[in-house]
Amino acid sequence: MTVYGIHASHEQLHPTDLLTAVRRAEEAGFAAAMSSDHFSPWSSRQGHSGFAWSWLGAALQATTLPFGVVTAPGQRYHPAITAQAISTLAAMYPGRFWAALGTGEASNEHITGDGWPRKDVRNARLRECVDVIRALLQGDEVSHDGLVRVDRARLWTRPQEVPLLIGAAVSPQTARWCAEWADGLITVSAPPDRLREVADAYRDAGGRGKLHLQVHLSWAQDDDTALRIAHEQWRTNVFRPPVCWDLELAEHFDVVAERVTPEQVAEVVNVSSDLKWHVENLHTYASLGFEEIYLHHVGQDLIPFVDAFGEHVLPEVAR
Repeated sequence: MTVYGIHASHEQLHPTDLLTAVRRAEEAGFAAAMSSDHFSPWSSRQGHSGFAWSWLGAALQATTLPFGVVTAPGQRYHPAITAQAISTLAAMYPGRFWAALGTGEASNEHITGDGWPRKDVRNARLRECVDVIRALLQGDEVSHDGLVRVDRARLWTRPQEVPLLIGAAVSPQTARWCAEWADGLITVSAPPDRLREVADAYRDAGGRGKLHLQVHLSWAQDDDTALRIAHEQWRTNVFRPPVCWDLELAEHFDVVAERVTPEQVAEVVNVSSDLKWHVENLHTYASLGFEEIYLHHVGQDLIPFVDAFGEHVLPEVAR
């Protein structure tokens, strides 16, 4: 049975408001949650970027939901620190935490002052980080000299069961590469044919574990309001790689998005006031083989969305 969860967007809400929303989501029937991990928002209009790892401890304590996070070890985070963070949460909340590992975006990673590597170098760096993190979670003492360096690191607090390390991918090529090392795959909403290509690429390459999907949507009482919310909050997120990977500041995203139209936003965000329409979309995603689907309402007031989807959408998709 497909699991339907809520996505907590740290770029858009104060962490206290996010915590209130996920607690309300559990009460409304959402069965899981996932979190972004950003240092910077995508736009000055979004206006937030709390520290995900602090918040995850609070959210796991405040709910009984399983949680995941999408994070990027290698530049902003040393892989040993990422491993320690994963290990601590998994030890405190057994069976309730997973981490998806990606190559990151310059908007978050440039803060270290190091240069932003080419995509092939970022992939190679992430692959080294995965091996370091896995070895540490398994109890090994790790030393490593490569694109990342580690000197005699050891985790002294570890979970009884090693948590899942999921691969993050938006293209079939990256999905095939993730199949080499990941315990599952997560991607973001796209046209069904594109999602099928990504899912098939992972499975055909021998990828194991569950397929996860983050769905961007905007819902309101009427279509015009839903579209206005999506355009106001998410128009800086319509750009394909490498643009979204390589811009450094929220102000840069705001400049390049000045001429983005509401119609262009609706091509990447599921915009509708019709809850039945959203139900049909979710049925389509589930039919593609996605076993965990996380709903990201791109507005900043999550409670009406949580209540409406909890009452009208979740019961339908659960049938």
